Amino acid sequence: MAEINSTPNANRLHIGIFGKTNSGKSSLINAITGQEVSIVSDVPGTTTDPVYKAMEISPLGPCVLIDTAGLADDTALGEKRLEKTRLAMDRTDLAVIVFSDIDKTGHKQEIALADFFKNKKVPVLCAVNSFDDGKDSADSLLADIRKKINNDQTEAVMINCHQPAKPELENVRVALARLMPENYDKEFITGSLVAEDDVVLLVMPQDIQAPKRRLILPQVQTIRELLDRKCTVICTTVDKMETTLNGLKKAPGLIITDSQAFKYVYEHKPTESRLTSFSVLFAAYKGDLAYYIDGAKVIERLDESSRVLIAECCTHAPLTEDIGRVKLPRLLRKRFGDGLRVDVVSGTDFPTDLDKYDLIIQCGGCMFNRQYVLSRIQMAKGMGVPMSNYGVVIAYLTGILDKIVA
Repeated sequence: MAEINSTPNANRLHIGIFGKTNSGKSSLINAITGQEVSIVSDVPGTTTDPVYKAMEISPLGPCVLIDTAGLADDTALGEKRLEKTRLAMDRTDLAVIVFSDIDKTGHKQEIALADFFKNKKVPVLCAVNSFDDGKDSADSLLADIRKKINNDQTEAVMINCHQPAKPELENVRVALARLMPENYDKEFITGSLVAEDDVVLLVMPQDIQAPKRRLILPQVQTIRELLDRKCTVICTTVDKMETTLNGLKKAPGLIITDSQAFKYVYEHKPTESRLTSFSVLFAAYKGDLAYYIDGAKVIERLDESSRVLIAECCTHAPLTEDIGRVKLPRLLRKRFGDGLRVDVVSGTDFPTDLDKYDLIIQCGGCMFNRQYVLSRIQMAKGMGVPMSNYGVVIAYLTGILDKIVA
């Protein structure tokens, strides 16, 4: 069970470890963590589904290390394993590619993978796994890699993954620290919307969708951030909003609500109070808000024959008034007719044939790291399919998109 004060995995730096089968990936991840996180074996294909290990790594801070199935896995389950590896690639903020110096078949796949991450602007550390009897070949491979990569977002180091010396491990950690994405996790959820001593009102519906006896992750994270930023935070439910406002001497500078309550909160808030939602804040924090706003404008081009994809990150059991499965489809069909086709996917399920859709509506993405949400956005852009976000779409359909802040 995760500790109550632990950093959510979605907010941790995701470090993916990649390479061919038996190249030393699992040994390296065990050496970095100092724990037997992954099974080490001479049998090819031992690592099946990616292994995710959350931990603190100095000087990087809270991280998720991902041990992946090997490239060039020619076992019966190889292709399915590689599908999971591709998903891990989409989640990777910082990649480590292991090159084995005893692999005489060449390293085209490893170099191609480094180029893939380079195109995604994901930093890469190339780790040459040097066995005791292969130093000369390792030196040659290391020099060759450095010549080929020649990129300020890529470095190469030598390490015996199976029996790493302390200086080698320290070199790996130092290189990872140098490659850490600039300004990673330094942006605020609330951006420039608040300052110290601001009063912020959170209006949070506690209906059938709200989990029993706890708040949902975006609410928890936003409250914690506002407290860290020395704001005064007041929480209420929709039905008690007016009572709460009447008890304040001064209108709150900012009101944050659940997107489904946008209409009511907008109609009953003080004129001077700015309004946004958790979903809209996360659209900027995890995704591309400008792109989502442009995507929402495509709604005007939809009709009863259109097809919409709704993608949510959570994998909870469907609820009676689920926002993704019920409320959004209802709002869209109310405007365009019952013939409008709406497909819903959850978790990491995300179709590759996006071109059959007229619009994609993504949830806030609180359960995924930003890199993975951006990989979905990039896929949609590449296929020319408009994409938006729950809160942005609801604000647009409610007619207040130009009146909210983010």
